[in-house]
Amino acid sequence: MHLLWSLIVGLIIGAIAKAIMPGKDPGGILITMVIGVAGSIVAGLLGGALGIYHRGDTGPGIIASIIGSVILLAGYRAIAGRRTT
Repeated sequence: MHLLWSLIVGLIIGAIAKAIMPGKDPGGILITMVIGVAGSIVAGLLGGALGIYHRGDTGPGIIASIIGSVILLAGYRAIAGRRTT
């Protein structure tokens, strides 16, 4: 059940990240979900490296996950956009 909940929240986070960044987005619903989940992981890793999150914490919040997703989406657009043109 935790995995299903993570995928649903990842889809919402990914959709918010795509709404924040203007322009054409490569990928569909699956890529949006992966970007949302991976953005949360990136936010947790960056927060841990910066000392914001500590061992035993619940992890990054919604805002941090969106920021991580926007970072990943920018990188994904750079890679996918370069490949298609």
